[in-house]
Amino acid sequence: MSQVPIYDTPILGMATRPRVSKAIEYGNVVNFWVEYPSGLIDLTRSQHLTADGVEPSLMSLTQLDIPVTGDRTIRVDKSKAAVVIIDMQNFFLHPELRVHKTGLACVDPLLKVIGPLRKQGVKILWVNWGLTDQELKTIPPAVVRGFMKGGFGGFGTEMPGNFGRLLMRDARNSELYGPLQEEYLKGEKEGTDVWIHKNRMSGIWGHQTALDLYLKENGITTLFFGGVNADQCVSGTFIDAYFQGYDCVMVEDITATTSPAGGLENVLHNAANSQGFVTNTSNIINASG
Repeated sequence: MSQVPIYDTPILGMATRPRVSKAIEYGNVVNFWVEYPSGLIDLTRSQHLTADGVEPSLMSLTQLDIPVTGDRTIRVDKSKAAVVIIDMQNFFLHPELRVHKTGLACVDPLLKVIGPLRKQGVKILWVNWGLTDQELKTIPPAVVRGFMKGGFGGFGTEMPGNFGRLLMRDARNSELYGPLQEEYLKGEKEGTDVWIHKNRMSGIWGHQTALDLYLKENGITTLFFGGVNADQCVSGTFIDAYFQGYDCVMVEDITATTSPAGGLENVLHNAANSQGFVTNTSNIINASG
């Protein structure tokens, strides 16, 4: 009879694990989390686990407590948190270019959550495809082929109508979809929103990418993710950020994909059970007051 090894660690069961029986600290002296029996996981890195294991009180001026799946609540430092919104661009969402009903359904909850987060001082990062002619010369063949159909089209080619060159900077197809473009411009004027170009499926596929530099220069450690497509550019960025040590939180109702059934579910399963956390905009709005 086969048995589960007694030292087996259920890495893919974090969202379904019972709460810890006593407080525990993960990480090292500089980069650490503390989890408490109440279900709180403190991501702020502001207070190490004390000898008595007492849970610190929420500092509402600088911190947010946000419920996540798995009967847990994460505590984040507002000044070290950012929302990473990926590829909510005309190319992926505009009805004249494709059918993406689930992606369009993310627009309204995204618009509703941005305002409360801005008021809390959380940065809004719009991470989008935006290529230059120089970058066209260095994109790997696998990525080039993926954006062509039957050997035609692809990065930099002219699109029908007035949408401009495919996913090139400043082209109409590279702008944010509909009201999102206006929302970004509003936030840019207020100094809360930042547009960050990417040139791969992942926005943080290597060190010295624009996103990686921004996060490090601004001391950001906790990232809330949303956008399209969930199992491609969103998950690619999410996983790379996880590999680099960021706290990663997928926001379920602002994340979508055109992939067959199971694509989004797989991303959410792994986000909650292995790579980080999953929440929704209602939890964030309620926490933001």
